[in-house]
Amino acid sequence: MTALEDGARHGVARELDDAIRAVVVRLSRPHASGGDVIERAAILAEGGDAAAIVAWIIAHAGEAEAAVPRTSSRGLHGARLGGDPAATRGIPRRYVLPEGALA
Repeated sequence: MTALEDGARHGVARELDDAIRAVVVRLSRPHASGGDVIERAAILAEGGDAAAIVAWIIAHAGEAEAAVPRTSSRGLHGARLGGDPAATRGIPRRYVLPEGALA
């Protein structure tokens, strides 16, 4: 690979990184920790490559917010009406970026 090809590939990667950063900045909001938070639903609603956005967040020290365990429903049909908590356990609802990650 020539230096010119390597430079062009680096330029494309930089443009992609900048485009994803712009999406994350637009979709995020301030978090109580001083950083920023972005909802998974907002990422999916963006319609682009959600996996690339999540990968960008993780690569920039972002973390999936710990899921809050559901309280158990009481009553005869409580478990059925509440859904299967195990089905959503592994999917984070939000991602938290540390302070300065979007600067």
